[in-house]
Amino acid sequence: MAERVLRNAISRGDMPPGYRLVEAEMVELIGVSRSAVRLAIDVLAAEGLVERIQNKGARVRVVSTEEAIAITECRVPLEGLLAAKAAERITDAEAERLRAHLQIMTAAVDSGDLQKYSELIQQLHGMVAEAARHPIAADLVSRLQAQLVRHQFRLSLRPGRPRVSLSGLGALVEAIADRDPARAEVAVTTHLRGVIAALSETSSSGGPA
Repeated sequence: MAERVLRNAISRGDMPPGYRLVEAEMVELIGVSRSAVRLAIDVLAAEGLVERIQNKGARVRVVSTEEAIAITECRVPLEGLLAAKAAERITDAEAERLRAHLQIMTAAVDSGDLQKYSELIQQLHGMVAEAARHPIAADLVSRLQAQLVRHQFRLSLRPGRPRVSLSGLGALVEAIADRDPARAEVAVTTHLRGVIAALSETSSSGGPA
């Protein structure tokens, strides 16, 4: 519970980069034991969302736009592998769930619920990883993705970006559901290259991601 509450707060921006995670305050805020808070912070630190500073406690880690770009570049081959494996191994039921999830994502974009859309993107990546049945690649991607939650949300706020993102992820879903590994790998690679380009524009303009 504590881990989920903290992760959601970080992704929403309630606890922005640099925010100090004081254990006593977290206990009162979340309503769990101090040991549970400490464990949650350890898990998030392992994911790269939180960092422990010697003699200063823990804080939400600051991930620069340049680092976000580098992390996304590392995701490209791994997510390409997961997409191809998912297309090879997906079941009929999983394909139906993917397509249904895409409809929910579309509805979120249509309604302008960008917080929900950002969360749905994370869920989609999890569904693809599950269908791929490649735990090593899935774990690596999960650890990289966790560090980009805040950047992903900020990108979703950029005018026109959600539609572009939805189009790319829609192509990925259809390729996987059609059981076309090559097309699935191209789709996710194209999508992530678009993310890198969007982050690069932010970096060059000096604005937030």
